[in-house]
Amino acid sequence: MEHEILLITLGVLFLAGLLADEAGRLTRLPRVTMLLILGVLAGQSGFGLLPEGAVEWFELVSVVALTMVAFLLGGELTRETLTSHGKAILIVSLSITVFTVLIIWGGLAALGVPSGLALLLGAIATATDPAAIADVIRTKGTRSGFTETISGIVAIDDVWGLVVFSACLAFVGQSDGISTALSGAGYEIGGAVVLGVLVGLPSALLTGRLKPGEPLQAEAIGIVFLTAGIALWLEVSYLIAGMTAGAMIANFARHHDYAFHEIEHIEWPFMLLFFLLAGASLDIGMLAALGWIGVAYIGLRVVARLIGAEVGSLLAAAPRAQRHAFGPALMPQAGVAVGMALVAAEELPEWAAQIVALTIAATIIFEILGPPATLAVLNRLDRKPR
Repeated sequence: MEHEILLITLGVLFLAGLLADEAGRLTRLPRVTMLLILGVLAGQSGFGLLPEGAVEWFELVSVVALTMVAFLLGGELTRETLTSHGKAILIVSLSITVFTVLIIWGGLAALGVPSGLALLLGAIATATDPAAIADVIRTKGTRSGFTETISGIVAIDDVWGLVVFSACLAFVGQSDGISTALSGAGYEIGGAVVLGVLVGLPSALLTGRLKPGEPLQAEAIGIVFLTAGIALWLEVSYLIAGMTAGAMIANFARHHDYAFHEIEHIEWPFMLLFFLLAGASLDIGMLAALGWIGVAYIGLRVVARLIGAEVGSLLAAAPRAQRHAFGPALMPQAGVAVGMALVAAEELPEWAAQIVALTIAATIIFEILGPPATLAVLNRLDRKPR
């Protein structure tokens, strides 16, 4: 019966995803939020409608879906985009990262949280959810300098986050010392960049030859799966590998007219399953574990991103209409933050319960409330002259 249950479950999930998408249109909520809510209702925190073991698919689905997102985000990092918005992408992303760490670290420490734990929570909070933001932009259906800039920011956001997290983890007591921690981060990031180049350059030259101007669907799926699989095998970041490969293809495949159309065509079924299963895997009971520290953590992260984005946009001389927009648009937080929390919990078992519970509970809140904030920003900018 396993195969029958698998097929029935997939069929129901896809159809339910369509209903959630339509409900999002009627309520004006992003479909990401609707899918997450539907997943929570169907999961163990809700009515327990999914068969036992369904949530175990989440890891594989998330790797494929997020690698596709990474390819599309990397595709935004073209020479033209970097020439026009590269300064804003670099400065705003760095500013948000720095202010997030410092404000959460200082704020939680002032409230009595151990300094090392506060520092780690600040580093974990730097992560943004590229999938949610990319889907809101795609659903909105408008492209502008602002959407290109925030796409670039979330494309490199996790790079800064991984570096900062590795350094902070070392500072708060990793037995092997800071050099080991940083070398590990260097391997994960540097190895992913090298892998992305090794996959991206041949793909740029070889794809799109059988059908002029556009890679075939089999080519697109093959490249995504190959990148994700090798990245997992080598234990490097599949997000950064996919982003690098996408940037290589976008910049060097000059014979391509539509380099990523096929990925866009096949991405949505994976994204639908990703968000539904993400919702189903969330434990709403974790919200009860927040307490006053959790409320402070969430509030400080909101304040930090608003201040960091404001300072970064001023330093980058961003257009006036966009200066108050970057912070609210970059609120979603998901998988990378949870991954950091699990690593920190393994390294520092004395703080494991607080780190994991706080990160997952905050992720639930930011994943449900973050995408509507991103959509609200895009709607507001549409009404303003640029």
